[in-house]
Amino acid sequence: MNNTGAQARAVDVVVVGAGQAGLSSAYHLRRTGFEPERDFVVLDHAPRPGGAWQFRWPSLTYGKVHGMHSLPGLELEGADPARPSSEVIAEYFDTYERTFDLRVRRPVEVTAVRDGTEGRLLVETSDGTWSARALINATGTWDRPFWPRYPGQETFRGRQLHTAQYPGPEEFAGHRVVVVGGGASGTQHLMEIAPYAAATTWVTRKPPVFREGPFTEDFGRAAVALVEERVRQGLPPKSVVSVTGLPLNDAIRQALADGVLDRQPMFDRIVPDGVEWADGHRVAADVILWATGFRAAIDHLAPLRLREPGGGIRVEGTRAAADPRIHLVGYGPSASTIGANRAGRAAVRDIRRLLAGVPADA
Repeated sequence: MNNTGAQARAVDVVVVGAGQAGLSSAYHLRRTGFEPERDFVVLDHAPRPGGAWQFRWPSLTYGKVHGMHSLPGLELEGADPARPSSEVIAEYFDTYERTFDLRVRRPVEVTAVRDGTEGRLLVETSDGTWSARALINATGTWDRPFWPRYPGQETFRGRQLHTAQYPGPEEFAGHRVVVVGGGASGTQHLMEIAPYAAATTWVTRKPPVFREGPFTEDFGRAAVALVEERVRQGLPPKSVVSVTGLPLNDAIRQALADGVLDRQPMFDRIVPDGVEWADGHRVAADVILWATGFRAAIDHLAPLRLREPGGGIRVEGTRAAADPRIHLVGYGPSASTIGANRAGRAAVRDIRRLLAGVPADA
């Protein structure tokens, strides 16, 4: 056993992450009788409340955020749509933590989760070790931006950055910009940058799919079910947007008509002054912006060996199939804000049963 076990502070549940998923889980723990600091603890690596929202670019105003659902027990009301979402949601999360006395510990980095003795888990952190009977992992994806590798990438003389570092459109004024990625972030970046840039080029691995009509509840459920099936098979989760396609709103229609969203197939190599395709076609660029998504931030769970051969963690509901002590909230089908709320409640219900000695399949 790791020798930190003797000095570990003991609780029933450790919640890792204080974004939407972690706060929802902490609320349901509190509501069902668990006391913060005595029965459970919430650990968050960010410097202040707000989850990943606090790191979003200033031009992503609250009015541009799609489908932000309030946390359980406290509505987010009256927010100014013109304010940056990073400010609005950070303030809301701060109020939420104080209203329900969740006592989030930050900044605390969770480095590893291991097996301890007597069926407990050892949660190793930058602030010492915790011993827990169950763990809710709510770490999201923001800390794991995905950077594809392409030949010649290291030779590029311009600037390369990822959505996670996106500063807003003004910084691209006068530059020739290649935006890579066909998701919501890629299209938003393009539409913002185009009025400032000298030129923009949009490349995606697959042709983008634009969705007509309203995002109905039935449509949403069907999309979530497809993502859920992947994690049930132990495959890495895809985003719900990758299943639903991009909503065809007025702004996107205008960008299509203006030629801003003129999609090109993925280039084959990067050259010092731009990108190049196999047929010799070349586009000059000063900046390559990788809007290529994120991966689940779950490296700290590696000592538990939960990953399946397919590369993901097989999840049943929110419970890791290989270890019923571990719940992943905000992973795969529960990555949406409403999904995280529901998953937090489900995880707490399962953990109460686990701690009471009720078999997982009962």
